[in-house]
Amino acid sequence: MTNEPHLARATGGAAPPAGPAALRRANLSLVLRELRDHPSLSRADIAEATGLHRATVSNLMAELLERRLVREVGVEHAGAIGRPRRAVALHGAHVGALGMEINVDYIAVHGTDLSGRVLVERRVVFDAMGSGPDRAVRRLGLVAKEAVEALRRAGTVPAGIAVAVPGLVDVARGVVTLAPNLYWHDLPLADRLTSMLGPLSVPVRVDNDANLAALAEYVSGVAAGTPDLVYLTGEVGVGGGIISGGRLLRGADGFSGEVGHLRVDPKGDRCGCGRVGCWETKVGLAALVRATMPEQAYGLPGKPVPDPGERVADIARGLASGDRRMTMAVAQAGEWLGLGGSILANLFNPRVIVVGGHFASLAQWLLPHAQDQLRRLVVAAPAVQCRFVASTLGFGAASRGAASMVVNHILDDPTTIMDPLPRPAAH
Repeated sequence: MTNEPHLARATGGAAPPAGPAALRRANLSLVLRELRDHPSLSRADIAEATGLHRATVSNLMAELLERRLVREVGVEHAGAIGRPRRAVALHGAHVGALGMEINVDYIAVHGTDLSGRVLVERRVVFDAMGSGPDRAVRRLGLVAKEAVEALRRAGTVPAGIAVAVPGLVDVARGVVTLAPNLYWHDLPLADRLTSMLGPLSVPVRVDNDANLAALAEYVSGVAAGTPDLVYLTGEVGVGGGIISGGRLLRGADGFSGEVGHLRVDPKGDRCGCGRVGCWETKVGLAALVRATMPEQAYGLPGKPVPDPGERVADIARGLASGDRRMTMAVAQAGEWLGLGGSILANLFNPRVIVVGGHFASLAQWLLPHAQDQLRRLVVAAPAVQCRFVASTLGFGAASRGAASMVVNHILDDPTTIMDPLPRPAAH
């Protein structure tokens, strides 16, 4: 079982860690997470917030300072006559986290340090759908190497890489079991990418793109902190990430969220998964491009692959100019979006459905139709409060969530980062 990013603190009858080493790791993690939630705190503040003894906090802080995961930032005074307290803050400028996403027509990168400072961010146009898994993995590896080198030039050593993929992922093994729109089956992506990185020796994890985007939305998006939300990717395909009670809902085998393959039209088009009438054949970007700009449809021979943002910008310009065909196609897609959203609202009772990718870019034209359908089709009256909201994270939501996943693994066990660094020699 993999460590899940901490979306909510463990409470209640959780069993204590076994052994002193495990207990120390858990306490180091507890202190770092408390510091992540505040600009700075004194040791006394941390002791009060965590329930740890002050002497324990001081001891833990000495190790975190030695590892350069925290830094002292000044002195705070408690009251007019209180003793001064040395404040500390999360540091880790030398510890990096690299998030990546490979999708049908691009590779995205989001690299940060432990404190969240963005060091690398880019999107590379790439025809992953038409390239086959071997060529796609090679290109992903080259982009990863470039990003790792960029982090190192910024003085940061990457502690891990997480890759977001639009499909079913066996997270524990790092295997993409099925990515219909990429034509990948049982691809050991983590092992392949690790082998490509060679002597760089950076741990690699793989997860579903919608799950990672949902984590990014929950942590820092337009509905941040909402304990019950659904995130919908707006790509060639459509995926869903579900946050329930403040935790990512994975399901028994880790394959929940494949909402794009809900069958909504038995007489509809054939989907990349081989079935007919899937939701993504009605609302995915490929379907929308085919309906609005058939001359630019995905998969046409001899056609270069543009950035998805360019396709969406073309549609937005047509809508703004009153193009009738585009207006009708987007209105119809909005109605289908609302129909599928109502199924999710009836199943999971989220407070918000956050839409990303092209859904967000075209929100002013899509969402009114979607919201009307949602309001009409939701069964329970309180669930009508559920609303569609456009993400502000753009096409980079999944790569941002992937970087957050790496950071969470670091915070889970700070002792895996590196041994305490030696102090510079005195002259």
